Amino acid sequence: QQEKEDLQGKLKLREHLSQTAGKSEPTLAPSKNIDLQMKQLQCKLKNSNTEITKQSTTIKSLKKQVQEKEERIRELQAKISQLERDLTMKRHLIEDLRSHLKANQENEKTSNETLESLERKVKALAEDKKTSIESLKQRFNAAMKEKSQYEQMYHKAKNELEKKDLQLTKLESKMIETECAMTDLETAASQQLHGLAKQSAQALETLQKELLLTSNKVEEFKTFVKTLTRKLHQSIQELRTKTKLAKRMGQMKTCKKGLSQESLQLAASILNVSTTDLYEILQEGDDEETAKTKMEFEKDKEWLQHIQKLLEGQFPFASYLVDAILEKLNEKKKLVEEYSSLMKHTV
Repeated sequence: QQEKEDLQGKLKLREHLSQTAGKSEPTLAPSKNIDLQMKQLQCKLKNSNTEITKQSTTIKSLKKQVQEKEERIRELQAKISQLERDLTMKRHLIEDLRSHLKANQENEKTSNETLESLERKVKALAEDKKTSIESLKQRFNAAMKEKSQYEQMYHKAKNELEKKDLQLTKLESKMIETECAMTDLETAASQQLHGLAKQSAQALETLQKELLLTSNKVEEFKTFVKTLTRKLHQSIQELRTKTKLAKRMGQMKTCKKGLSQESLQLAASILNVSTTDLYEILQEGDDEETAKTKMEFEKDKEWLQHIQKLLEGQFPFASYLVDAILEKLNEKKKLVEEYSSLMKHTV
């Protein structure tokens, strides 16, 4: 456009000069030159116009492409902002899901712990119920045996009574023969019936007393076995304690031999304790001895439970009971021998 304006200005200037020159000097040669230049300038002007037209069409197409690209950019920016919002929401959602997952994991952990404790309680209750059912079955069987015995006694007494009724009928038929004989026979029959009833009542009372005595003896035997096992258990625990003390005394003597008296007194003064307390501190923290004590306690507990099951179990159980008690007596014998040897070495 600037070039076009320049060419138009030059053309106007040329026209003005040609007009002024035509008035002042009417020669041919300059006019021809001016016309030629004017034609050249017109050609250049046409070329410039065509070029301007091309450039304008190119500019329009470029503007249109720029607008399309700007619209595309705006769309992409809108999509980017939407995607950023979606990404932010998804991040928040992921954080929420993580927190929910963590809370659910903690809840699941607590639920599992509660479930395990409940399962342990259910197992313990089932075992208790099983033992109670077994004891009730034993009592029921004993009661059924007693019932069968009493029924046999009742049928026996009933048969005897029927026999006596038959005898009474025969006696009544004979009573018709004579009144005196009938009176005597009635008296004798009534006396015999009273005697049989009295004998039956006495026999029943005797059986009840014997049954009560037998049950008392069984309870006394169970009390004896429980007391014996408890005393034996206490005695073994005392022997274990004495044996441990004897071992500790031996270790204290060894420690006294290994450490000088001055170093022990110096350590005791630093710790502000006596020498005996220092020996006890040196002997504390024996994990192996603690584990051994725990294992012995568990074995004693299992042994007592085994004795209880034998007493509550079905007959016969005497041989198993003797084996269990002999096992503890042998253990006590070994502990006594070990304690005696330790005391000898200690002395």
